[in-house]
Amino acid sequence: MNRINHVAGLALAFGLAGCTQPADAAADAPQSGARAIPTIDEAFVSALTPEDNIDSPAAWRTPDGKVWTIATAKATDRLVVYDGESGATLRTVGASGDAPGEFRRPNGIAVIDDLAFVVERDNHRVQVLQLPSFAAVASFGAGDLVKPYGLWVHRTAEGYALYVTDAYMAGEDADGEDILPPLAALDRRVKRYDVARDGDALNATLAGAFGDTGEEGALRVVESIWGDAANDRLLIAEEDESYANELKVYDLAGNYAGRTLGRGLFAAQAEGIALRTCADGGGWWLTTEQGKGRTVFHLFDRRTLAHAGAVAGVSVANTDGIWLHQDASARFPHGALYAVHDDQGVVAFDWRDIADALSLPACAAAAETL
Repeated sequence: MNRINHVAGLALAFGLAGCTQPADAAADAPQSGARAIPTIDEAFVSALTPEDNIDSPAAWRTPDGKVWTIATAKATDRLVVYDGESGATLRTVGASGDAPGEFRRPNGIAVIDDLAFVVERDNHRVQVLQLPSFAAVASFGAGDLVKPYGLWVHRTAEGYALYVTDAYMAGEDADGEDILPPLAALDRRVKRYDVARDGDALNATLAGAFGDTGEEGALRVVESIWGDAANDRLLIAEEDESYANELKVYDLAGNYAGRTLGRGLFAAQAEGIALRTCADGGGWWLTTEQGKGRTVFHLFDRRTLAHAGAVAGVSVANTDGIWLHQDASARFPHGALYAVHDDQGVVAFDWRDIADALSLPACAAAAETL
């Protein structure tokens, strides 16, 4: 995203200077400064293609049991498909355009069942592709979305509920930089769609939009979002670093829950979010501190949101999106974390290495992971 001009709106600037962290969130956060963070090896690093500007990954098990890691390529308007076990590049999908199967600045991606939902910032829409063919089966949001970036989708009785972040701005200044809207205009930062499925047919309806307009709960610059339906919880990354490096906690109805994570803990921008669910109802949120020279992955307890530790990779840096794939595979019997590396490719981490580094208890995977 572009640098934000905060000069417009002195009231907003004064409000940011005086913001405080809720007591319960502050209690969870260790003091910032020198940190002893364990380093673990990447299981693989894919081929690096800087021309693509890779943003977000999602993993999917094919009908023949293979794992694909599908990543959005913002600069080349396509998807890149990697082997989820080795990182080898398998194929690319799509081209520039606004026809079905074409993209303009694809950003967020999520897969569920046999569908891939792809957010296109510059086509102002969500496009749905059926897997494994990547045939376009639906698109929606073009009349509602202004500058969409991230998404989270989960199953409902009728089909799916889809949450899309929308980083609309109030215009540009004389230097062409974005102007952040006033707090009162941030009430549409997330759009929710109800997606009904009848066989291969999909019908999406805008179910509402939300965003807190108070100083503490407002979503100033948004991209990554993820949810936990069992605990009625959404985490939304705040990307306005002039305000804070943190995640806001909302409920599924769109209400700010009065809590933030990461403030005073994250030393760089909050980015990708994922959730590891366990059969006993426990688990961990995985969140990304997007350091230019080193990415740090922070874990928070699923139930309490207490900080559970952090790990870093040997190579991975400047990470945007992440995806936690819980399905067992030959190489990753307890699942894998996939993360974008420096806008150029993806890396994988074996969940066992993360769990061992942080002495996490055993986690039998829940049947429902989205």
